[in-house]
Amino acid sequence: MNTTEISLATIETAAKAFAADRAELATCVENLNTTIESLKRHAIPQIKRRVNAAAQSKAHLAALVDQSRPLFIQPRTVIFHGIKVGLQKGRGGIEWDDEAKVIALIEKHFTPAQADLLIKTTRKPIKKALEDLDIATLKKIGCRIEDTGDQILIKPADSQVDKLVNSLLKDAIEDAANTANPNN
Repeated sequence: MNTTEISLATIETAAKAFAADRAELATCVENLNTTIESLKRHAIPQIKRRVNAAAQSKAHLAALVDQSRPLFIQPRTVIFHGIKVGLQKGRGGIEWDDEAKVIALIEKHFTPAQADLLIKTTRKPIKKALEDLDIATLKKIGCRIEDTGDQILIKPADSQVDKLVNSLLKDAIEDAANTANPNN
């Protein structure tokens, strides 16, 4: 199609079709969200009861193992009904009260190369702060402005569908992460 044949009326018709498709998508997403929320409301009380029951039975099991440590000298663990119980060597952890003091002591007792391996240093330009500078200053510090020419814009005036889709994706990602790692 030649640009001379395209009128604002043609673009308006295409925008109307896009708006209608988005409205139908929004309805589908809203219906899905309503169904999901209804299912969650129905399932949450039972899930909470089961979480409490599992926490209580785990605490009871831990107390039994703690009270019978001599049973876990050799072997240190036993598997019952798919649950491994017993004793294991603690991994330990490194803690400190004063981060600045730890850094100063590392720098005092280690070479600079060793200290670099033990201390995390992050230096990175902050884009949000740089956006406040004028173009001449940005050029002076080696920055450039990109993508300032005309670009096609197709953006709904309301971002309700975007929010719904992002919310669904976030929930799906969290659910997948929780399913993959139930200990979190």
